[in-house]
Amino acid sequence: MNVTLFLCVITLACTGQVSDTTMIVSDDPELAAMANALLPEVSERAGMSLRGPVRIARRSREALEAYLAFKLESDLPDDRAEQIAAVYGLLGQGSPDLDLKALLASVYGEQVVGFYEPDSTALFLVDDQPEEAIEPILVHELVHAIQDQNRSLDSLTSEDLGNDAQIAAQAAIEGQATLVMMEWMFGRMGGQDVDFEDLPDFRGMVGPLLEGVRDQYPMLAEAPRVLQEGLLYPYIEGAGFVMEVWRSADGRPSPIGEHLPQSTEQVTNPRKVLGDEADAPVTIRFDASEVVYQNNLGHAELGVVLAEWAQDEAARALADGWAGDQYALTGAPGAWGLRWFILWDGPQQRDRMLRAWEGFAHRPGGLTAIAADQDGIPAIVFEAGDPPPLPVSAARAVGPRDRE
Repeated sequence: MNVTLFLCVITLACTGQVSDTTMIVSDDPELAAMANALLPEVSERAGMSLRGPVRIARRSREALEAYLAFKLESDLPDDRAEQIAAVYGLLGQGSPDLDLKALLASVYGEQVVGFYEPDSTALFLVDDQPEEAIEPILVHELVHAIQDQNRSLDSLTSEDLGNDAQIAAQAAIEGQATLVMMEWMFGRMGGQDVDFEDLPDFRGMVGPLLEGVRDQYPMLAEAPRVLQEGLLYPYIEGAGFVMEVWRSADGRPSPIGEHLPQSTEQVTNPRKVLGDEADAPVTIRFDASEVVYQNNLGHAELGVVLAEWAQDEAARALADGWAGDQYALTGAPGAWGLRWFILWDGPQQRDRMLRAWEGFAHRPGGLTAIAADQDGIPAIVFEAGDPPPLPVSAARAVGPRDRE
């Protein structure tokens, strides 16, 4: 379950900036010089170039944290935060009275070091960063600036796409920026150019490095695990996905173009978007006025929930065969109802999941599961509370989504 927060700085935008003849505009000569020096290598490694100027500025941590709180308030109204927390609770992922907004504010606040804001093509860095950290941050965020000028980041991660497609797109976006940054950093440390495409076991080497980030942030470690992994997945799995995209053809093809993943299943298994095993997800919608909120978990977060229910990491594999999912929340606080459809590639995968469900050590109380069929597609329907009958429709996506 993902709460998307694209960090935007409007009120903090710098006025009276000093401009020069390059693609970097800043009132900070040091930052401008660093970014100008980095830009050619960043563009080459990203396989794309800036099409227009990008502004760069420093801001205090207090100012950026205040803006984060403002942006979170705008993007996640109180009623929506309560609804998402209710879904977590009904699925056994955290306390039903979880203060999701406060938790996210703390998580984002402890992590922010810099970000790119698409609306004003501006890149901001927290001014308390040590000098040795500034260049890597610039490399990462310059990739986002380049991405945004070649394909709108806001459109790629629109809330209308649903949680799973959002996380998948974020994996392509953050995976590319993370790879470019790490190549740059390894090259500087080793004193020679580094190309990660030459590494035989890229995921095995880089995955543990990125996974270690979890232990650096106490507030993140306190979040429900499904939320933790939703926030980390774009960086950890996204880097591996983008590497496979780069290896699929010469010239480092863009991961946000025709290879943009439509689901986290495609991120985890790139063959489902890159090759002959292409497997587009099925989109599902509940069409009823009783629905208070609807969204999906997706392949990756389903795997997390299954591992939590089973108290066994091996249970993640039960998510294989996922074809799409959607949940609907009905009712009101204190009397919520939940209906969650999970579609499967075949009856074997569905039935395997149902057999495992019966033996899970930590099945949420009040949650039931039954086999079903939706438009000829094998399904499992989970229910909690007393949701009313809800009409539902399903349709398979066709080809890479044009999200612009």
